[in-house]
Amino acid sequence: MKKKQASIKDNISAASLIVIILVLWHFATTYGGVSAFMLPKPLDVVKAFVNDFPTISSHMGTTLTEAFLGLSVGVTLGFLVALLMDLSDTLYSAFYPILVISQTVPTVAIAPLLVLWMGYGVMPKIALIVIGTFFPIAVSLLEAFKQVDPDKTKLLKAMGAGKYEIYKYIKFPESLTNFFAAFKIAVSYSVVGAVIAEWLGGYKGLGVYMIRVQKNYSFDKMFAVIFLISAISLILMKLVSFIQRKVMPWTEAK
Repeated sequence: MKKKQASIKDNISAASLIVIILVLWHFATTYGGVSAFMLPKPLDVVKAFVNDFPTISSHMGTTLTEAFLGLSVGVTLGFLVALLMDLSDTLYSAFYPILVISQTVPTVAIAPLLVLWMGYGVMPKIALIVIGTFFPIAVSLLEAFKQVDPDKTKLLKAMGAGKYEIYKYIKFPESLTNFFAAFKIAVSYSVVGAVIAEWLGGYKGLGVYMIRVQKNYSFDKMFAVIFLISAISLILMKLVSFIQRKVMPWTEAK
């Protein structure tokens, strides 16, 4: 009960902050001398979103498809990489430095190369999303596997358990918290990664739409898409939290 009350208070606080920001934004653009060229009015952004919704929704479908495919591959790859590095110290020593180095290269620098190698279709977008999403999954799961109490694994081994039983009864359950925390990050990265990839080459998607409206100086439409991308990311993160509560009901009980 207390947890629900705290959640309601948090939602009210967040909603209040959003309302305050919108009111300040409205007064700044209406009475504060801020031109529509620099910052469109909130109402103009809403009108742009409603009037151009059919076009935006068609582009949104493409971006979400790319994000879903890239996220699926990234999560699967991250899980397999973490599992293999945990099973083999040799693989851990060989691949962990490469794993870290791969994240030091800016995605904006990688994207043109992916477009050059794979063309302007969906493949370079998926590849860029995979690069951005598999890392948090792999690192978080690997850290969770390594932090398992060794006495628990020794006890299972003494009872005749193999590696499969150790992962099934100890390592996988105890890594769920880390996995879902990383999954939330990966979900947000997938949408942003798809938009960034579309900026640098593509025929359809929210990133392509943003480039087009920017060239036409339709900043009200651009702001509408920015807020849409943020809303999509928040909804997907809430969906991951919902799945986490279903998979880990004992956390809700606590």
